[in-house]
Amino acid sequence: MAKNPERNFHHIARCRRIIGLLSSACVGIFYRFKFETSIDWSKPYIICPNHASNLDITAMVLLCPTDFSFMGKIELLDNPVTGMFFNTIDIPVNRESKVSAFKAFKRAHQNLQKGRSMIIFPEGHIGEEYPPRLYDFKNGPFKLAIETQVPIIPVIIPNAWKIFWDGAKRYGSRPGIIRVEVLQPIGTEDLDLTNADQLRDKVHNRIKKRWNSTGGL
Repeated sequence: MAKNPERNFHHIARCRRIIGLLSSACVGIFYRFKFETSIDWSKPYIICPNHASNLDITAMVLLCPTDFSFMGKIELLDNPVTGMFFNTIDIPVNRESKVSAFKAFKRAHQNLQKGRSMIIFPEGHIGEEYPPRLYDFKNGPFKLAIETQVPIIPVIIPNAWKIFWDGAKRYGSRPGIIRVEVLQPIGTEDLDLTNADQLRDKVHNRIKKRWNSTGGL
């Protein structure tokens, strides 16, 4: 399948979903999804979750029932698990290279045109602070959403960091239920690139409001 990822995209994505479900269940970690409104998954979206734990990745794998790609840092190619997918269906980006970023967003644009959703963590990293906080968002996902006229789905994962943070090096890990709150999609059909900052701040504010209301718990 890896030799022709485009042809086998659906099968690779399904394999990832199975791996995520089984690996989490084996260590007693489960996911509970709460939707602010029903989502029409026949359409592509840019899904923007907060990012405070590596478990956020599995949460997104289990959330999206249709084909999608992650966009993430190029270092994920070196991980034995994430590398399988960032070498095939996901999109690595070297943030230090404008050429790499351009190529990555071009691929993301093509994916969206093919009806595949994109999952992009707009903070761009997991912070070093414990307890974690919500960082500022990068502009890239919001410009991409406007360029492709694709809605954004804000997602809050308030408690994954309590179960697994920093590779479990300092605080370990434990079984538990990860809560995932999926907010109402935000449309982009009436926006142009001059509204990118406004869209970014709108998504950030909605996620921050829910993050603060849960206390990041």
